[in-house]
Amino acid sequence: MNDIRTPRLLLRRWQDDDLVPLSEIHADPTVMQWIGDGRPRSLEETAEDIEAWEEEWDEEGFGVFAVELLGSGELAGAVGLYVPDSPPEIADRIAITWRLGRVYWGQGYASEAAHAALEFALQDRGIDRVVAAPRPGDSASANVLEKLGMTMEGAVQDPVHGHDLRLYTIDLTEYEG
Repeated sequence: MNDIRTPRLLLRRWQDDDLVPLSEIHADPTVMQWIGDGRPRSLEETAEDIEAWEEEWDEEGFGVFAVELLGSGELAGAVGLYVPDSPPEIADRIAITWRLGRVYWGQGYASEAAHAALEFALQDRGIDRVVAAPRPGDSASANVLEKLGMTMEGAVQDPVHGHDLRLYTIDLTEYEG
């Protein structure tokens, strides 16, 4: 799998020295408020996330990339594709996700990285449909999804964490790169 370069970012597979910077991102309650159950993650949980993402790469041929700033080499966060277990409306479909350290917010990095990951999914991997399921109130994620050309198709309930989710989708015929 080749790395993906954007004008400012390198999307690549995970390396051992990514654990500590990603765990610092995961430890920030503001970053994690819209992800999963909304609580910060420990170093051990972050290691488990990276391991799961790498396993998905090996099994599916896609996964969550490490996002590195080209200019400095800093780890800014994560972006990529995964197969959710729930809710049932999106289980076993391919979803896009991202999380960036708070210091990298508001600079267009999330949109740039998510655009590259979506293009990778639809054009490189031949995936015909990608979904996303942000929580209501996560307007920053909704804005990124709309910039990607994804459209909201309705609402679903997260049976694991008990909160509502908004279902966004895009398919290859709608993608304008």
